[in-house]
Amino acid sequence: MSASCELCNAGIGDVIVSAEKWRVILVDDANYPGFCRVIWNAHVKEMSDLDDADKAEIMRVVWQVESAQREVLQAHKINLASFGNMVPHLHWHVIPRFTDDAHFPNPVWAQANAVAPDTATMNARRARLPQLRAAIQTRLIY
Repeated sequence: MSASCELCNAGIGDVIVSAEKWRVILVDDANYPGFCRVIWNAHVKEMSDLDDADKAEIMRVVWQVESAQREVLQAHKINLASFGNMVPHLHWHVIPRFTDDAHFPNPVWAQANAVAPDTATMNARRARLPQLRAAIQTRLIY
């Protein structure tokens, strides 16, 4: 653990599931309801810092989160990203994308489009978050 690393603090964020080696949080992003982050608990920078079993474990979690998002949110696409440029702690972004989202078809970190989804559409997506939380927990708590 690193005192200067925000991802080392397991108490930060809206934790959906927490296990010994990883946790899944729901990211508070108004434009992307359902955006999740899969965080490896130990302070490592890269996937190659993990042994093969741990690499398989974190990817299993990423895939289960993606699967839950697809089922519950009915997104057009799911983006998976692992950067760590700003916070060099292994984590994956699992982001549901819609053809009417604020950045589509560009990455969520690009400049936003001039037109975003209407309030009713966003509220409907947010209303599915309890179902998403339950679907992720069902897949990962055993």
